Amino acid sequence: MNKQITRLEPNLRMSEAVCYQGVAYLAGQVPTDTTKDIVGQTQDVLSEIDNVLGRLGTNKTKLLQVQVFLKDINEFEGMNQAWDEWVSPLSPPARATIQANLADKNWKVEILVTAAL
Repeated sequence: MNKQITRLEPNLRMSEAVCYQGVAYLAGQVPTDTTKDIVGQTQDVLSEIDNVLGRLGTNKTKLLQVQVFLKDINEFEGMNQAWDEWVSPLSPPARATIQANLADKNWKVEILVTAAL
């Protein structure tokens, strides 16, 4: 088994993703357009997750675990609306949703993903 650690877009602080032993660990993905509501920001983040997973040669059907961080837990239903349209119903991951103070006051959602390669 390959024991090499591979990093995608590393900088001095972090990497966009780290791959080890057939598993991809993505950095928290955040919205690029903070003017959108929770549905739009979640769609934005999920699109970026698709992008990063694709660059690693995997996709959302290989998700293992997802952690969703919401600025306001009262927006849980809106986040789930976007999530339910996106997630593969035949291979949903283990998931947790947590209310959190996010690093940018305009972010409504941040999503952390672990996926098989």
